[in-house]
Amino acid sequence: MSELHKFLFEGLPVRGMLVRLTDSWQEVLRRHAESGAYPSAVTGLLGEMSAAAVLMQGNIKFNGSLVLQIMGDGPLKLAVAEVQPNFGFRATATVTGEVADGVPLSQMVNVNNQGRCAITLDPQDRLPGQQPYQGVVPLYGDRREMLESLHEVLEHYMLQSEQLDTRLVLAANDQIAAGLLIQRLPSTGEANLSGTAAAQAREDAIGQSEDYNRIAMLAASLQREELLTLDADTILHRLFWQEPLQRFVPAEGLVRPRFSCTCSRERVGRMLHGLGVAEVESILSERGEVEVGCEFCGAKYRFDPVDAAQIFLSQPQQPPASDRLQ
Repeated sequence: MSELHKFLFEGLPVRGMLVRLTDSWQEVLRRHAESGAYPSAVTGLLGEMSAAAVLMQGNIKFNGSLVLQIMGDGPLKLAVAEVQPNFGFRATATVTGEVADGVPLSQMVNVNNQGRCAITLDPQDRLPGQQPYQGVVPLYGDRREMLESLHEVLEHYMLQSEQLDTRLVLAANDQIAAGLLIQRLPSTGEANLSGTAAAQAREDAIGQSEDYNRIAMLAASLQREELLTLDADTILHRLFWQEPLQRFVPAEGLVRPRFSCTCSRERVGRMLHGLGVAEVESILSERGEVEVGCEFCGAKYRFDPVDAAQIFLSQPQQPPASDRLQ
């Protein structure tokens, strides 16, 4: 079963998490295989994104969805991983050209160095007028050099958004998506991934913790095949057996990471209402019905003329922006 482990290094300003997505990741791929399996390189990236998104959701105190997106001008136009507060997650990708096995991030999505990574936090109980928090960074480093792996992009993002040293090790194939996160704890205040300002002292401390640097170096020694094949206990012992590691015992009934899609007929109806009567009637006249497929889970929603009429009789005139998407 998929699992998420959290731990601290007792007496040291360092925390960590380890995620292994097994059955849940296989379910994501099974859903997409019905309409055509992804190229192996895209499968690997989307799996790494799913593992990273679960780690980031587990790393913050936030009652809402976390959405990780990679977009650009390569044959992979868009990749999305979304995680709910209960660790239900889903993922999808839009591929418009051939993607060779083993190609780096630049060749998949950042051919002309115009690609972007976005992390969006969307509260579950959003107040009227409240907008989701979104942070966007390019897929290049401080010297505009292309970043060739997802972990480099996200480590760079964490430095910019939270001013906290972070080390990520990610790996995925068609059976498992896994990740290890090591992060220096802030000395004061709250991390600002959810929008609060970072303290100047936190920025000044970047790269200065010998304890973090040592533990991050140990984490970086973890090989891809080890992350994909070894169990959590073996990985943590192999890396940190000389460190004062304190693991958190999962609370009874804690929900494990699992595949979960938030699409519904009601949400699709609200999306169609947002298109307007004229657009929906045009589709009905051409096809006899409106069919909408969820890109995340493959579910099909069909609306005949009677169903469509009910949408405009029962829906308010202006649906919330967040409900115009599946």
